[in-house]
Parts: sequence; C-alpha cells; structure tokens
Amino acid sequence: MQAKTFTLLLSFLFVSGSLFAQVTSEDSLNKNSLSTSSTTIGGYGDAFYQRNNNLGTSKVDLERFVLFTGHKFNDKVSFFSELEVEDAKVTGGESGGEVSVEQAYLKFNLNPNQYIVAGLIIPRIGILNENHLPNTFNGNERNYVETFIIPTTWRELGVGLFGSINGLPLNYSVGLMNGLNGSGFEHGDGLESGKFEGKNATANNLAVTASLQYYQGNFKAQLSGYYGGTVGESKRKADSLGLNSGIFGTPVALGEGDLQYAKGGFSARALATIVSIPDASNINRAFASNTPQTEYGAYLELAYDLLFLNKRPHEQQFIVFARDERFDMNYQIPSNGIYDGTLDQNHIVAGFSYLPNKNVIIKADVRFITTGKQNPDLIVNPNPAAVPYQVNNNLIDLGIGFSF
Repeated sequence: MQAKTFTLLLSFLFVSGSLFAQVTSEDSLNKNSLSTSSTTIGGYGDAFYQRNNNLGTSKVDLERFVLFTGHKFNDKVSFFSELEVEDAKVTGGESGGEVSVEQAYLKFNLNPNQYIVAGLIIPRIGILNENHLPNTFNGNERNYVETFIIPTTWRELGVGLFGSINGLPLNYSVGLMNGLNGSGFEHGDGLESGKFEGKNATANNLAVTASLQYYQGNFKAQLSGYYGGTVGESKRKADSLGLNSGIFGTPVALGEGDLQYAKGGFSARALATIVSIPDASNINRAFASNTPQTEYGAYLELAYDLLFLNKRPHEQQFIVFARDERFDMNYQIPSNGIYDGTLDQNHIVAGFSYLPNKNVIIKADVRFITTGKQNPDLIVNPNPAAVPYQVNNNLIDLGIGFSF
C-alpha cells in the first residue's frame, strides 16, 4: 500500500509535465552572493494578520525576521549564516518566540562546477527548504506540505557536495549529517520535533541526503531523498528500550519529487512527498508518542501575473494564485498507534501577491480547510468549555514580506 501510494503521487507529478512548476533561485543565500566586497549583510522577514472564522479570533504576528551575514575569505572559501527571530520576542519562562541559527556553514569552491559546504547546512529537499524568502512564494503561510511533512526549514550539522554536470542540464547534491531524535517525536508534529537543528546533536546516528535536478529553459524537475537513524543512544540503552541503534538504527526515509515551470506571466509548481518510519511501533512502545508508519503530502499551485503584459523586466507584479494541498500525517499507523482524523487534511488556498518591486511583497489569501473527524480516544481530560471540533474551517490572511 505504501509503495503504491508513493508511485501514484510521483506519477501524478511527472505525467502532469510542464504545466506544474515555478522556477526560483536555487538558494536563498545566493541573492546576497559575495563578489568584490569581503562581507555582506542582508535579511528577510514577514508579518501578517490572520482571522480564524471557526474560533472567531484574530491575531497579528511578526512571524520571523532573519539577518544574513556572509564573508568571503578568498576566491575558494566563504562563510554564510542566517540568524532568525520568530514571533518578534523571546522572554524567559514564557512560551512562544524563538531565536535560532538557521544556517552557518563554510563553502569551499572546488571548481566552477562543484563546491562543498560544511557546518549547519540546509539539504536540498523539496522547493521551500532552500527557497524560503517571503517574496518567492505565494500566500502568507508557507504551504503546509512543506511545513508538516517536509519540516521546512530543515537544517542539521553536516557536510554536503553540490555540483552540475558539464554539457548536461543536471544539478546534483549529496550530504551526510546527524540523524533525528526519535524520543522527541510528538503526535501531530511530523518530523519537526525530532530535529536537532545544531543543538547538542547526537552523532551516533547519521543521515544521508541526495537530490537530482533537471532543468531546461523555464522547466525544472527534481527528485530528492533522505534516509537516517533516529536512535543516538548507546547500544545498551537502545536495547533496553527495544530500539535498534547504530548509524541508521530505527530509520526514517523520505522521498520527494517536484516540478516547476514559468513562462510569460504564467507559473506553476507541484510537489509530492512520502515519509516512512517502518519501526514506528517500537518508537511508540518506548516513548508513547503515537508515531505513524507513513505520512504523505502533495500540492499543486497555479499562478498568473496580471501585470506581465504591461511591464518592463523587474518592475511590479500582481500575481493571482490558487493552490490545492493534500496531506495525511498518520496515513498508516502501527498496531499500537491511534488514528487521528484531524491530521488528514485538504487545504484550498487562493489570493494575490503584489510586488511593487522584486524585494517587497504584499499578500492576501483565504485558506479553506477540510479535515477528518476527531478521534475521542485522543481526548484526555476534555475542557468542558471547549468548542466542538469542526471538520471545516477557513482562515483569512493579510500580510507583508521583504528581503534585502
């Protein structure tokens, strides 16, 4: 069943061909590439208003501000970093807000076609993991498939080789990094809570990543994957928990395929991904985390720039778009797991993006959400004042974004 689902998702993408994609730069840091100056400073950020119609509540949030710093030591060696503040403020002892290093690595140029990165790196998985500037995607919120299934922005400590092949329209990458923390998995959070993100990461378990990109004119297609262990404990402790230790012990595998296309004022993108955790039952027995065996997600987005015919290159844009997102964070569960219908979701997002120039964006969108039913077996100590769960909801978002 798992293999069949993955085959169907990838078939959908590649049969769809050149209709589904949107070409962007390969790397959010390349926009501030170092040339003649030795040090470069830049950044990006976004803020938005959101109305939740089911709850009857609204919020405003400076979702993130990121400061980029890069330094060129010589023609062969450079340093890149991003320091991120989420939700504007971090106060000790209070929930919410986060300060984190999103990237910090050395780049070693081997030749015009190859380079090595080492440090806190972002692997090339999906579209948004590398290309996450707010003025490069539509909608105030990042798509949920690349938020909950592919835990963007996914970064870990490691080393990677990036390159292209002379005479062929192909890019590739391979990487080695620390693995995930299976004891940190939480119900409804996918792989997100298992990331170390550079903080006291175990190196007893490791992970490998790889990607292959094909590009031709306005079209780009990619396949990428991840395989890594989730148990960094000693063999004795892992055995006591009933888990397999070692470099790839108690593994997680993720596969992804995406397409991007842009021509004239039209652009489109599509992505499908699947996560497999074959030893989920052992993780559940050890940590009672209700970890699933299989998760999947896919989305399709179509967009058109209404100002394309009336503008010169690099001037303002007014993009209307629609996106269909489908994902299930517990598509298959082990025998000791409990299915949660609320994690089986379909989102329809539509709106516009106005760019007075390429580095500033104003966004408005509405998100229509449909989920499965709530499982009463997962409700512990229910709040008598809680509003009954509704399988349909919609969110209205207004916001701004920038990069420099």
